[in-house]
Amino acid sequence: MLDRASLRDPWPRPPRALPAARLGEPPSGARVTVAGLVLVRQRPGTAKGVIFVTLEDETGTANIVVWAKVYERFRRAVIAGRLLRVTGKLQREAGVVHVVAELIEDLSPLLDRLLEPGFRPDGVRAGDQP
Repeated sequence: MLDRASLRDPWPRPPRALPAARLGEPPSGARVTVAGLVLVRQRPGTAKGVIFVTLEDETGTANIVVWAKVYERFRRAVIAGRLLRVTGKLQREAGVVHVVAELIEDLSPLLDRLLEPGFRPDGVRAGDQP
C-alpha cells in the first residue's frame, strides 16, 4: 500500500537509486539516492577540503559534493570505491544539480559478479535497485 508521501513524490525514495536522467524532477532540498560508476574524484586545493565526485549510470552523470566531515566518515568508499551509492540532499545552483552527500556506500563488490562463470544480467537497471 502506498502512503501519502509516495503519492506526492513520484521519484524513487531512498534506498532506491534515482537514475541520473531524473535528477531534474525532485525539488531542491529533497533527499535522494543515486548510484553509479565513479568517473572522477576532484579535491581542489581551494575547496577547503570538499571533494567532488562524478558518478555515471546508464542514463547520465550525477555530481556529488562530499564535505570534509562526510569524507572522514566514508573515506575508504570515497577513495577506493568504483561503484558507489550516495544518499543526500539535492541542490540546484545556477542551473547545476548536485547531491550533497550524507551517506556513501561502496557497492564495488557487485562489479566482481560480472567475472563469475555463468553470470547473466537479470535485466534490472541501476534505478531499479533496492
